[in-house]
Amino acid sequence: MRPLTGKVALVTGGTRSVGKGIALGLGEAGATVYVTGRTITDRGVRHITEAGGQGVAVVCDHGDDTAVSAVFDRIVSQSGRLDILVNNAWGGYVRLRNRSANKGFRWKDPFWTQPLDLWNEMHQVSVRSSYVAANCAAPIMVAQGSGLIVNVSFYAARKYYGNVAYGAAKAATDAMNRDMAHELRQHGVAVMSLYPGHVIDKKKGEMPKRETAQFVGRAVAALAADPDVMSRSGQIQEAALLARDFGFTDVDGTQPRPYDTL
Repeated sequence: MRPLTGKVALVTGGTRSVGKGIALGLGEAGATVYVTGRTITDRGVRHITEAGGQGVAVVCDHGDDTAVSAVFDRIVSQSGRLDILVNNAWGGYVRLRNRSANKGFRWKDPFWTQPLDLWNEMHQVSVRSSYVAANCAAPIMVAQGSGLIVNVSFYAARKYYGNVAYGAAKAATDAMNRDMAHELRQHGVAVMSLYPGHVIDKKKGEMPKRETAQFVGRAVAALAADPDVMSRSGQIQEAALLARDFGFTDVDGTQPRPYDTL
């Protein structure tokens, strides 16, 4: 039996990159995985079912609180529980992904020359949307007496990575994790930040500091299957170090090195 058979997960913003890989990693561990995205389709979660779990596509804009609440109502109605929430939805790369509409934008420009909307893009569908989703998930998990909330963060929370708004968003995510973990500990619900490394779609040759998105998913699956996961609650977890702790590998059989240090 796969370690997460019978478990129910939600991955927000799971249509690409890290979110898609996390959903796949949970699926290969046997979980039922609900995946949100603004334009997601059943075809977009087929890989989860093919990996051994069950993928469920849910169209949702995480800037709409009512729509987010409806996602959790659907999960409870259909599955009766929620064991894992991974907050991955992120609006901070809109300008990088659509350079033609944002000509002149440079990630490492001084903050006083950056458009003020960049702050909202990084904090609205990221910090705030993670808070809203956790707000919806917590009552379900508290009633169960168990659960895991993972918020995807990055080393920029701890050191300068070339963009002030980005660093502030990641630092806020880590602080939110710490405080949520404190309040949920007595209810058996674990909360933590997860730092991926340098994520790429495909690995070619020896790339010790590169990891696939599916590798990050395997890190979440390992945490969710760990009976002692509460001992990690409130802490920052690095995907590469979790691989050493739990013995899983990337899709090429290697264990990538951490991208940075805390």
